[in-house]
Amino acid sequence: MRIYSANSIHEEIKLHWRDLEDKCTNSERFDGQARWPSGSAKIKLAFRTMTRVVLLICAAALLPCLASAKRAAPAKVEPVIYQGVRYVAPNDDGRRAYIEAWDIQTNKKLWELTIFANRIDPKLEQDVQWVFIKSLSLRDNTLMVTSERGTTSRIDLKTKAIMQSDPEPSQAPGKTAQLHDIPEPIQRAITNGSLAKNYDLSFRMNPFYLRGDFNGDGKIDVAVLVKQRSTGKLGIAIVHGATDKVTILGAGVGIGNGGDDFEWMDSWQVYSKGHAAREAGETNVPHLRGDALLVGKSEAASALIYWNGKRYVWLQQGD
Repeated sequence: MRIYSANSIHEEIKLHWRDLEDKCTNSERFDGQARWPSGSAKIKLAFRTMTRVVLLICAAALLPCLASAKRAAPAKVEPVIYQGVRYVAPNDDGRRAYIEAWDIQTNKKLWELTIFANRIDPKLEQDVQWVFIKSLSLRDNTLMVTSERGTTSRIDLKTKAIMQSDPEPSQAPGKTAQLHDIPEPIQRAITNGSLAKNYDLSFRMNPFYLRGDFNGDGKIDVAVLVKQRSTGKLGIAIVHGATDKVTILGAGVGIGNGGDDFEWMDSWQVYSKGHAAREAGETNVPHLRGDALLVGKSEAASALIYWNGKRYVWLQQGD
């Protein structure tokens, strides 16, 4: 198949116009005698040539649209140097925007921090959903990270805490309000914690997170729906409030009859420790050290996920 550039299409159009003019004005020879083409021959000739010219014009008009279907390469971000450390934005991962800190003298990487993640709709072209870092700057001992969408995050270089991070506008409609409500433990986990590289938040159900004292230590924990980035498998991440330690259930990590993919789950809620105490007469409910998660599929099975003192376990509640 021949590939046309804009210049070649324009030249091709000129060529066919000249060809049309020549064939409609020059004489043709039949049996050694010269004569003008008949009227019908002229019409057929003009129609064929004009059809090709029109197709070429359409192709030329479509070139900008085809070019815009793919995003341009991200801009090269100038590094920032502060107190012997070089801060860079590699811009090599379309799913997340992150920065790296390098020791100038040893040229060793000190740490890496995810600033924001891009939620990718698998039904759309991935590269046009990517959002990269546009610039880095330093202000009052704080690293300012600006995205291509104009949102700015302020990074405390001592604690690596993201003090202010505007939600990226690449979310589907209706998701912005949810992003404002992300609890701090989850925000820390998805920016510089164990969720940063391998998991994305999932908004497939409302609410997409639940609070409770799931391990019974007296501190409020947060359970949030997540999706394993490499496989697309769904599950739950429990972030313990006292330590920020994250436990993955599903999303590639099997647990009981739930398996390693919670795609089947369409409901969940907190099953409180107090409720379990009131329902002590139920023989199928164990003594709970903390709150549990009641997960289920409509008109099918349900189960309790609870902490047994060492790990989270699965207790089937129905078929």
